[in-house]
Amino acid sequence: MKPTDYNFRVKDSIIGIQFLFVAFGALVLVPILTGLDPNVALFTAGVGTLVFQFINRSAVPPIFLASSFAFIAPISYGVKTWGIAATMSGLVAAGLFYVVLSSIIRIKGDQFIHKYLPAVVVGPVIISIGLILSPVAVNMAMGKTGDGAIQLVPFGTAITVSMISLFAMMLISLLGKGVFRLIPILGAILVGYIISIFLGIIDFSAVKNAAWFAMPNFVAPTFSWEAIIFILPIAIAPAIEHIGDMLAISNVTKKDYLKKPGLKNTLLGDGLATSVAALFGGPPNTTYSEVTGAVTVTKAYNPAIMTWAAIFAIVLAFVGKLGGLLATIPVPVMGGIMLLLFGIIASVGISTLVRADVDFNCPRNLILVSTILVFSIGGMTFNFGGVPFSGIGLGAITGIILNIILPQPRKDDHLL
Repeated sequence: MKPTDYNFRVKDSIIGIQFLFVAFGALVLVPILTGLDPNVALFTAGVGTLVFQFINRSAVPPIFLASSFAFIAPISYGVKTWGIAATMSGLVAAGLFYVVLSSIIRIKGDQFIHKYLPAVVVGPVIISIGLILSPVAVNMAMGKTGDGAIQLVPFGTAITVSMISLFAMMLISLLGKGVFRLIPILGAILVGYIISIFLGIIDFSAVKNAAWFAMPNFVAPTFSWEAIIFILPIAIAPAIEHIGDMLAISNVTKKDYLKKPGLKNTLLGDGLATSVAALFGGPPNTTYSEVTGAVTVTKAYNPAIMTWAAIFAIVLAFVGKLGGLLATIPVPVMGGIMLLLFGIIASVGISTLVRADVDFNCPRNLILVSTILVFSIGGMTFNFGGVPFSGIGLGAITGIILNIILPQPRKDDHLL
């Protein structure tokens, strides 16, 4: 039996819970920031990973699926504007978008993605995601609500906690060894939480009042065209990210998962995992690079280990005390972490452009990148049938359309 073959063994359960530990910080951060239930996110991460494994049972990649950071901004806006149930309909549609992409790949191959979704379009979309979120991070780091309307923690205390959390994340990322280097978010939360205890800004009543066993706050979606139109285009960026993650795990395991089970199946699994998560009121799922890093360090290539991680995630979802504990994490702790995290998201977009060697002396490329960034971040809004369309989704659609209709550059068509 090859190391990458699926082999479900009880002895691998210990490694499975370690992999969940690696993903845990990022997994619960998304629902905490967007107003969703972290216990639901745990449940849907576990179920989503199992759905992905079932779809790709012919050759299961050793990856774990959990909360996607790309959807933080649209989920936050959707929850405030239409409520959780309506927002979930948009996330179901985002998952179905992956399914449609996988069907096109099944019929035409994956070259059409590179044609219609090149780096010059996807890169600035990812940059926009990080930059749009940055004011939320700054407000929370200063002890305010995400919109800056209410001061939750005194400014001096908040800055102290957020900066300590920020530097803890930096140091763990740079100086951590082995698996510990893969948990900078979780490590920073622990450091910031301990400091917050000493400064007396944590209220433990939520933990005391929570039951040990509790049903997660599942929310079924309700149909909303507004939410669907707003959220659907944002699925473009994580869909491209999925391809990069499949390349990464293929390089780690020395097994070409783009060939078998193929992008048509892995993208289908990712899409169905996202839609299933939204049916329960959870955030969209995406492949976790942290866990891929843990696979690299441990050389534990058996995909069944991720099955154990998924099982433990589902079990933990029903521990009410855990949800209560997560609810006590102070705003400045999360804000400090987000200062770096959202900047990293923007940097990933920049690296997407750099890796693709996008020529910024070419006017066509400058037009595409500039228009996407300004439309996404500047507040441009179009109305379609009374439905406002703005932000990242508008920037993404604008970029795709311009990439199709703008003429290709001539050989001498460069700026001096």
